[in-house]
Amino acid sequence: MKHFMAVFLYLITGLGAFAQTVDEVLDDWHDAAAQADYDRYFSHFKDDNSIFLGTDATERWTVAEFAPWAKPYFDRGSAWEFIPVDRWVYFSEDGNTAWFDETLSSEHMGPCRGSGALVLTEEGWKVTHYNLTVPIPNAILSDVVEQISEVE
Repeated sequence: MKHFMAVFLYLITGLGAFAQTVDEVLDDWHDAAAQADYDRYFSHFKDDNSIFLGTDATERWTVAEFAPWAKPYFDRGSAWEFIPVDRWVYFSEDGNTAWFDETLSSEHMGPCRGSGALVLTEEGWKVTHYNLTVPIPNAILSDVVEQISEVE
């Protein structure tokens, strides 16, 4: 159903067959990181004021801040790889905003979650906000909270 809705929204907004769906944009964005394609990865953000939240409490960046921080990872030829496992996409009534949450698989971080928002621009869907998290099982949450307090 979500794929039907995405296609329908593209058709009524006049972007038709030339536009990528939100799923395709997010898949390509993740693939760009896995391929260490810096330009392709950062072209998926709306602008330098878009937000990326990493897993560490200190990692709240605008793209203008995040891009220079991430550049050395891309330059080494292997940035990071997150493989989408499941994704749920929702659209605003006017079809110009999409928000999503996804479960991800990552060799270096294990299971992760991502959530965010995209806006429809003249160039297609662009990421305006992304939040990467590591889900913590409730059974070990108190231990993790204690470990965090020891680090701070």
